[in-house]
Amino acid sequence: MISLDQKIEQAASKILNARHAIAFTGAGISLESGIPTFRGSKDGLWSKYDPDDIEISHFMSNPAKSWRTIKACFVDFMKDNNVQPNMAHKVLADLEKRGLLKTIITQNIDNLHQAAGSKNVIEFHGTSKTATCQKCHAQYLTSEVDYSAEVPSCKKCGGLIKPDFVFFGEGIPSEAMDRSQAETEKADVCIMVGTSAVVMPAGMIPIAIHNSGGTVIEVNPTPSAVTDRYTDIFIPLGAVEAFTRLAEAIDRLPR
Repeated sequence: MISLDQKIEQAASKILNARHAIAFTGAGISLESGIPTFRGSKDGLWSKYDPDDIEISHFMSNPAKSWRTIKACFVDFMKDNNVQPNMAHKVLADLEKRGLLKTIITQNIDNLHQAAGSKNVIEFHGTSKTATCQKCHAQYLTSEVDYSAEVPSCKKCGGLIKPDFVFFGEGIPSEAMDRSQAETEKADVCIMVGTSAVVMPAGMIPIAIHNSGGTVIEVNPTPSAVTDRYTDIFIPLGAVEAFTRLAEAIDRLPR
């Protein structure tokens, strides 16, 4: 039986010696920044809000109800709680700065990777930084949107504004899909953090890397959908503790 310390040392060595390491992150990496996950049975967002509110056909037919949930979950919460990157975000940014990590593919829309200093971030499910008019396609920073209105509208044409993250029923942005596929094909190490890997097609990323002979390092407090079959090194810790220990282990190893 390999100890947790040995797993962390193995993971650190794999990262340090990788030719092309990438990270694949989900909601769990931001949990310790105070952002609840979507699917937690007790504290998950979908235990408090109706997920149909961010389903695209529901949004188009009932935008007022959808916008109430969007404001509560993705606007007011971030502002009221002053959400900041945690140590896991910061370590990934540092690994990129040191040339040890090439890209982060994230399912998150919280922008915390960028806030931590990561430059090469692929937002697989879009972004909450901008919103687009569904009529004339004018784009706005979310800070420019008038949230006092029940349904925010375009300043140019009065059309319905929608946040630029992927709603249920929408496809993955083509640029994000193409870039993610290219990075997956090049990767020999995948650091998977805080994701259940059940949402497709994003969940195929670690599977594809494992099947091509790469190493999947998984950081999750509990096993995910891929742990038993596709994970090579499983670190059963929260993201902050895991990355604090990984950073220390990497620094101990010779380059």
